[in-house]
Amino acid sequence: MTDESERAVQAAIEAELRLLDPEVRAFPARVSELLDPEFTEIGASGRRWDAESILTVTSAGTVSPESPVKVSDMSGAVLAPGVVHLTYFADNQGRRAWRSSLWRLTETGWRMYFHQGTLAS
Repeated sequence: MTDESERAVQAAIEAELRLLDPEVRAFPARVSELLDPEFTEIGASGRRWDAESILTVTSAGTVSPESPVKVSDMSGAVLAPGVVHLTYFADNQGRRAWRSSLWRLTETGWRMYFHQGTLAS
């Protein structure tokens, strides 16, 4: 991986971890800065989400500061200039899921374009 690719993957990882931070999630404006205007998600529940619905859920305190999401096995790859794919395993108070995110570089920085979660047994 080139230095530029490594920097892109690291930037996406840092942004992903910010989105999982309970202190960031408590403020819709901070979450909104990290979501692409065209953001969509297919949640582990099978529900389809957009940026507006995610902002409603994240600001409702879905991640407790006392029990933050535990992340492991995070890795990333540059798919094209300005596009990074991340995968990782997340445990949110016993709800375990494999997660996949697409990040794209915009004029305002890295923003999550797509996210999908699949429950793990």
